[in-house]
Amino acid sequence: MSTQYPASTTSSGTASSTESVIELSGVDFGYTSSPVVEDISLRIDPGEYAAVVGPNGSGKSTLMKLMLGLLRPDEGVAWLFGEPSHQFDDGSRIGYVAQHASASKEMPITVREVVKMGRFPHVGFGRLSSGDWDIVDRALDTVGMTAFANRRVTQLSGGQRQRAFIARALASEADLLVLDEPTVGVDIESVEAFYDLLDALNQDGITVLLIEHDLGAVTEHAERVICLNREIYFDGPAREFVESDALARAFGTTANLLGGSL
Repeated sequence: MSTQYPASTTSSGTASSTESVIELSGVDFGYTSSPVVEDISLRIDPGEYAAVVGPNGSGKSTLMKLMLGLLRPDEGVAWLFGEPSHQFDDGSRIGYVAQHASASKEMPITVREVVKMGRFPHVGFGRLSSGDWDIVDRALDTVGMTAFANRRVTQLSGGQRQRAFIARALASEADLLVLDEPTVGVDIESVEAFYDLLDALNQDGITVLLIEHDLGAVTEHAERVICLNREIYFDGPAREFVESDALARAFGTTANLLGGSL
């Protein structure tokens, strides 16, 4: 199948001059003969705050890997910043916070050294300039971790670790921040402050893509919800998702959003 670049249109079909951050068209993927995700078409534009929700095994992490070019579709096409996702190689534009980053206790390095890694896509493994260090320190300040800059990551709480990894993404000057269930292992008291940080970063222009099990947090903070269970059951504003039957259809049960997690 030949690769075609995405048409420059909005969801309503009207012309758009804005380059999409992510675009999938008719995407199918399976690890075996059975599809994990099927007939997925969506577009995420610069500055959006979108969340992907769905039950365990619904294909959320697989969808994220397809979006980032870590997997290639069996059918359909995927683009990242206007390029075929699997060919995209400008890692500085993407900040990725993995699902178990906050639970990691095997990094005997300081917070500032973690954030320094965000400059590697720009400078390689050479010495950082004073300008690079300024960017590192501004990233630490943005996430409220300046006071912890010289503390080892192993000495941080779960929420503090996530902030350190977000600072690393900011130091890379990423346009897209992708977080895979970022509140796993984060103490409850830190969750709201964590989402306040994401809100502020999005307001500053960073595109946020969130995979999250905490439905209450998603509907309170994300502007757009993509509800997935192999196929898309809902894609639209969070307030409309709350009022729809998509959650019950996708999860196969009546879910209580205010109850939080599923």
